Amino acid sequence: MAQVPVQTIHRDPQLFYWILFPITIVMILTGILRHYATVLMSSAPKPLDLRSTREQRSLLHGISLRTNFHVLSPRSFHSRRDAVITAYESGAYLKDPERKGQPPANPMTDPSSMDGMMGMMKNQMAMIIPNTLIMSWINAFFSGYVIMKLPFPLTIKFKSMLQAGVGTKDMDPRWMSSISWYFLCMFGLQSVFNFLLGNDNAASQMAQQMGQMGPQAPQMFGPGVDPNKQFLAEAENLAVIEHHSVLHGVEQRLLEGIRV
Repeated sequence: MAQVPVQTIHRDPQLFYWILFPITIVMILTGILRHYATVLMSSAPKPLDLRSTREQRSLLHGISLRTNFHVLSPRSFHSRRDAVITAYESGAYLKDPERKGQPPANPMTDPSSMDGMMGMMKNQMAMIIPNTLIMSWINAFFSGYVIMKLPFPLTIKFKSMLQAGVGTKDMDPRWMSSISWYFLCMFGLQSVFNFLLGNDNAASQMAQQMGQMGPQAPQMFGPGVDPNKQFLAEAENLAVIEHHSVLHGVEQRLLEGIRV
């Protein structure tokens, strides 16, 4: 049986030091600068007024009751559920009871919502502008270079991911291009940023946001959300709960455990 010849590519070993190291160092420095720029641009959140705080905490109280109902006795759970459902349906916890049944206010006219949207825009700009500049720099100086070969075998499906910017069909999928190394650094340097900047750093949070792009769950509190509909939906969730308590028969179970 004829053996398949091993693919050999002759490349300058200096490419490893003049392409891989600069890209990695620039990505780390950019992440550090992005973190401090985000800290400087971020503004302190405005404190909520008493009625807004009560509205949010009341909804969280109902969610907590629905989640932990099994640790309550039947009498305690039913009394709490009846009181919460009555308050939810009557709108007792609404910040603006006179707006009950009306569509939510336009977030563009709410100053607090505008502050939140401006903060999100600043974070997005702090992520998009550096990535665009680095991508342009790599395309201008390092496009088309093959810098390293991975020491483990890969299937052909990894070729498009690891050899971006290199238009060859017969190259071994283990070879990696400079642009692919840039994308790997973008999502793989989170542990480095956590070590240098701490767990709560802007660089890792932005990388996680890019990795989680797609349909997101609706916000519980935010602009354009109708709190009355949330209260009514939570009241329905509480009404259909079939209660069972972990305290049922606890005395008998305790005695049986002591006897054993």
